[in-house]
Amino acid sequence: MANSPDNLGLPETGLPLLRDLIHERTGLFYENGRYETLGERLAPLVLERGFRSFLDFYYLLKYDADAPSEWRSVLNVLSVQETYFWREIDQIEALVSQVVPELVRHDPGGTVRIWSVPCASGEEPLSIAMALSEAGWFDRARIEIHASDGSAAAIAKARQGVYRERAFRALPIPLREKYFLKERDGWRPVPALSQRIASWSVVNLMSREDMLAHARTPAIFCRNAFIYFSRQAIQRVVEAFADLMPPRGYLFVGASESLLSVTDRFTLQEIERAFVYVKV
Repeated sequence: MANSPDNLGLPETGLPLLRDLIHERTGLFYENGRYETLGERLAPLVLERGFRSFLDFYYLLKYDADAPSEWRSVLNVLSVQETYFWREIDQIEALVSQVVPELVRHDPGGTVRIWSVPCASGEEPLSIAMALSEAGWFDRARIEIHASDGSAAAIAKARQGVYRERAFRALPIPLREKYFLKERDGWRPVPALSQRIASWSVVNLMSREDMLAHARTPAIFCRNAFIYFSRQAIQRVVEAFADLMPPRGYLFVGASESLLSVTDRFTLQEIERAFVYVKV
């Protein structure tokens, strides 16, 4: 391929070590057949540093004092940001119609906290906010929505809050007209919607320290992250959720993701038309 590491003058020496280090630190796992994809994404970073091999970059990430800033760059180039508003809406509808009422009944007068991670460029938490707003929940209860992603670039884009037409392919037109303003470079959420997101933050799901700030939340959307993780990494993240979430916590994962062979600390329940993992 035109952009393969070989064509960029980079031998694959060190790429297996780099793959394993990335897996250890981020959970992202590139099987042997995906080496080329990993190499293509990392090659520009390697060349920008003036290195001549992936092994040099491995040593930088593992031992150098500048490693933290380099890891931010790695997560930016490896993160998959393909998402859109109203994605897998059945789960959000279940949250609005069943989960939030249950949480409010359990703690009248308390704050219902919802965490979206990874949130990519913000479409998921904003979809949750729209659905809750349409149901009138912000007038009836105190609700906080927190949004996090491993990529600082994704969070910066979410904070900027400008979305192109492709992001709206599943959102009903009346909702776009109600909650977004047309600008020259795209669509921007109206202030009443963007203000519903209590915080945007960078969180590495493989770091328990990173997760502590939000994982005690009773409703967590962690959708379409595990499809890029190894079984070992999934187990580590799910165990952290199980340890930190309150009893009867609700964990939403992607439609193509299953935790049935990963953990017995959550039970799979059908809530209306959606499947949700509930902490035992």
